[in-house]
Amino acid sequence: MNKFNDMICGVVVAALGLMLSASAVAGSPACDKRVNNTHNKLQECVTLDGVNEHRSAFQAIADANGGTRATGTSGYDASVDYVAAQLDAAGYNVTIQQYLTYVFEQLGPSTLEQIAPGSVVYTEDVDYNLMSNTDPGDVTAPVTAVDLDLGLGNSSTSGCEPADFAGFPPGNIALMQRGACSFLLKAENAAAAGAVGAIIFNQGNTVDRQGLFNGTVSAEYSGGIPVLGATYALGEDLNDEIPGLTVRIVADVSRGDVVAANVIAESIGGDPRNVVIAGAHLDSPPGSPGINSNGSGAAALLEVAEQMAKVKPRNKVRFAWWGSRFNATRGSDYYVADLTPDEIDDIALYLEFATIGSPNFVRFVYDGDGSEGGTAGAPGSEAIEALFSEFYAARGLASEPIPYRFSDDLAFYLAGIPTGGIYTGTFEIKSPDQVLLYGGAAGDQLDPCYVLACDTFDNVSFEVLEQSTAAVAYSVLQYAMSTKPVNGKEGKGNFK
Repeated sequence: MNKFNDMICGVVVAALGLMLSASAVAGSPACDKRVNNTHNKLQECVTLDGVNEHRSAFQAIADANGGTRATGTSGYDASVDYVAAQLDAAGYNVTIQQYLTYVFEQLGPSTLEQIAPGSVVYTEDVDYNLMSNTDPGDVTAPVTAVDLDLGLGNSSTSGCEPADFAGFPPGNIALMQRGACSFLLKAENAAAAGAVGAIIFNQGNTVDRQGLFNGTVSAEYSGGIPVLGATYALGEDLNDEIPGLTVRIVADVSRGDVVAANVIAESIGGDPRNVVIAGAHLDSPPGSPGINSNGSGAAALLEVAEQMAKVKPRNKVRFAWWGSRFNATRGSDYYVADLTPDEIDDIALYLEFATIGSPNFVRFVYDGDGSEGGTAGAPGSEAIEALFSEFYAARGLASEPIPYRFSDDLAFYLAGIPTGGIYTGTFEIKSPDQVLLYGGAAGDQLDPCYVLACDTFDNVSFEVLEQSTAAVAYSVLQYAMSTKPVNGKEGKGNFK
């Protein structure tokens, strides 16, 4: 296996069938030997146990690597190695596509405390938080206010002009107020004036701009100093004329470009002018094992790939496990940008499988025709939506359309490629009407552990994971054999 060259190569034809069955065990002699080229054959060999084997492996990887599989960490690298090794063992030619992406990660708790004249420890995520994309630092210095305008109705421009820092003592921490310009500009101006740290508190011009806020100095930040956000009340306190006021700031973060990777796998056979791509992101959110988001989609895709090793599809099938879903450059963005116009024209459709085992699930189908108030996909996307909706309906399972969430499918959508897929929910809140259809708890998130450390192996509905895997497999096999409803290309006769 040639793991680290830049060319995109191949593995995997995939598909499965109607509902997963317990009548055969993935990896049994029968499944190892036969060609699973019909839906009924595949349903006997793709099992929930097989999917959970991969989810368990992702959990073990996270456990061994600080609780995360985020891009830029050893946990992600191990996830790439695991997926590639499984596909290699199944007999596929696997290539890993490397690229650079920007990563910002908070490594540990931050600190803001008054050192003098008194001793006050402020509470992270209550009184203050780190600005996203801040530089790291551990600094102790006096505080100097910069052109503040306090009170309701104020029109603060604090820190927006270099002139605001006239007379600023180099080596001090700049206390600035939100308003009028970007956090990036305020922080860069403070650093240029010699500040060793910056605190930007909420503007306080209205009652809605008093509390703690989430801010970013953006990936373009180059000030080199730690930057915090704070409540308006804390900003007022730090602005009091306290002789010798000195604070300590600690920002334990990492930021910068890292090498990321996509695992790309392609069927040996199939029409190279009519390519079906199915993808799932492989990385977890920072600080999370990511076993539902998106260990569920990644594991299901891998189980399907292993059971389809011997299938000869009518159309070329390309599977992708994408990197850096939660970073500035997604793996799918890089992949599509690296294609030639002819290679883009050869792609018949893209199927997206991000998060398919949510514990408080809804069976969502991406709305290809735009009828749910979102934007429609490229022509043919409505046929993909119909396939999934009909798949569930034929099995007596409720489902509902949802506007595109634009995860790794966004790059394909923007390239004019028909897109679709299924999704069981993350941050969305379950309604009472949805409880009547799917069960579960009204008023709770569909995945209460989304992007959190509790997104472990047990954060799942096995019921919907099994159903979702069946839908993944059915759709991929169907389109491997015929894309006629999507783009008019004739397919294999027994795949209507």
